[in-house]
Amino acid sequence: MRNSFSNGTLFETLCRKKTFIDEAEAEKEKLKRVLNIFDLTALGIGSTLGCGVYVLAGTVAKSIAGPAVILSFIVAAIVSSFSGVCYAEFAGRVPKAGSAYIYSYVTVGEFIAFFIGWTLYIEHTIGTASVAKAMTNYLDALLGDPQKRYFKKHFPMRVDFLGEYPDFASFFFVIFIALIVAWGVKKSSTLNKAFTLLNLLTLSTVVVSGFFLGKLSNWFIPKSNIPPGVDGGNGGFSPFGWNGIIAGAARCFYGFIGFDSIATTGEETKDPKKTIPLAIVLSLFFVTLAYSSVASVLTLMWPYYDQDPDAPLPVIYENMGMPIIKYMVTCGAVFALMTTLLGCLFPIPRILYAMSSDGLLFKCLSKVNEKTKTPVLATMICGIGTGLLSSIFNLEQLVEMTSIGTLMSYLMVCICILILRYNNNNTVGQDLDNSEVHIIYKWWNASNTGLTNTDSQYVSRVLILTYTFASFVFCICMKNVNNCEDSLLLSLTIVIGISIAILLISMLMLCRLPQAIENLSFRVPFVPLVPCLSIILNLYLMMELNIKTWMRFFIGIVVGLLIYAFYGVHNSLEGFKQQAIKDKEHKQDPKISN
Repeated sequence: MRNSFSNGTLFETLCRKKTFIDEAEAEKEKLKRVLNIFDLTALGIGSTLGCGVYVLAGTVAKSIAGPAVILSFIVAAIVSSFSGVCYAEFAGRVPKAGSAYIYSYVTVGEFIAFFIGWTLYIEHTIGTASVAKAMTNYLDALLGDPQKRYFKKHFPMRVDFLGEYPDFASFFFVIFIALIVAWGVKKSSTLNKAFTLLNLLTLSTVVVSGFFLGKLSNWFIPKSNIPPGVDGGNGGFSPFGWNGIIAGAARCFYGFIGFDSIATTGEETKDPKKTIPLAIVLSLFFVTLAYSSVASVLTLMWPYYDQDPDAPLPVIYENMGMPIIKYMVTCGAVFALMTTLLGCLFPIPRILYAMSSDGLLFKCLSKVNEKTKTPVLATMICGIGTGLLSSIFNLEQLVEMTSIGTLMSYLMVCICILILRYNNNNTVGQDLDNSEVHIIYKWWNASNTGLTNTDSQYVSRVLILTYTFASFVFCICMKNVNNCEDSLLLSLTIVIGISIAILLISMLMLCRLPQAIENLSFRVPFVPLVPCLSIILNLYLMMELNIKTWMRFFIGIVVGLLIYAFYGVHNSLEGFKQQAIKDKEHKQDPKISN
């Protein structure tokens, strides 16, 4: 326990940063580098294109956004793409397993890294459980709901915050997928590619049949044609207005959770600095195209207010008298959701492996099996935990608990990108002469020759913190401005105006600061504009989540913080390493003070 705080103050301990691996450490890597661009793109598509396209589109269309669910998916895709390019630059900087955990450890510090890593673990675990639940719901519906009827009759769970019955099928599905992941990364990747191909064929069937069977009139249903007692809003293409589109985007964001699975494979990827960024961009493009296409045909084939929230596609084909296509789509959906289950479960043990390897979680989680070259124990623990969640909660509860962790981690990644861009001794003014040329840089002289490197880094951190806080205030006010009383409207409007002014001034001042000179395989374009936009968009979507989601997230975070306080902070390998360096320096020069 010696390293807890002996090498500095509490603040220094929480902010200690992970150093980059050197060539000697790289030669000791335990995981096999076997994945290529096709493997990673299939992994990103497979882990993303699942529950969102087969369940979420119908749910959002029915009562939140109507046919404008297409716009909700596009807004969510734009927000995800901003975070995606930030992930891509990070992947080129730190080609190690661990995703945003490693990235924040390198740039921000140990405490924030643990917070982000634990958040990712919670998000991926709950997200995987929701996919398992959706898959068994589809399969049970295909067979006539035998499991649902039996367990509701004999083993009902009459607890408000749990599901209606224990879903043993989803538990065993998760354990089966966990065994596949533990079997070996190349073998699980091959199975993932096969399932992803079947997924794309199923979606192609839906899109082609939907455009032939769809009616454009279903996008413009007048309010007078909506049946009495049905919550159909004001009718038309966007029956619930702009608020419905944004609220839908916050939920559709769940459908884009998964592309960051690619970033967790840094130690198992051939040429990760080039392969990972390209795979992230490709997977986001194909997934957005698929979501938009399916959402279009879904609302063209059947009125939005009559969509089934649990299994919209099979119900539509049944209502249209097409049982053959119904069974084809249902079977394809089950295999597609299995693909997503594989892709979602894949990164969880890698995150635990990375955190355990750094000493922040229990050491047993970093053990790699000699035959499979995978962290088997961590994989099976993740499988059991995920299976239990999927068996005791219902799908709606699981979906509500998923998005906030991802939005938080995406937010931190964007902040870290800003920190890195102004965190190098070799800096250059932003007089860019390539494709990133921005007119404001020419108008605003970006010399700042009077600032030293230390001053520049300090000023950048103050500006980033100011921008993030102002974004938080702005998003809270925008969320409540339409619901407040007249007496508070003027006050909120003034606060919004002040927040906008602070946001613009902070971003313009960041534009003036010199950026780091770095030779990277991929760089986020238009920095600081892109990360700043991503910060405010992620925060805005987080404000759309309900209070119960925040409470569940808080409980999970408290558990993680207790683990860090009583184990991680005392067993951090980075802490031991820094203490060893100080001890060595002290022996060489006894005058050096501790």
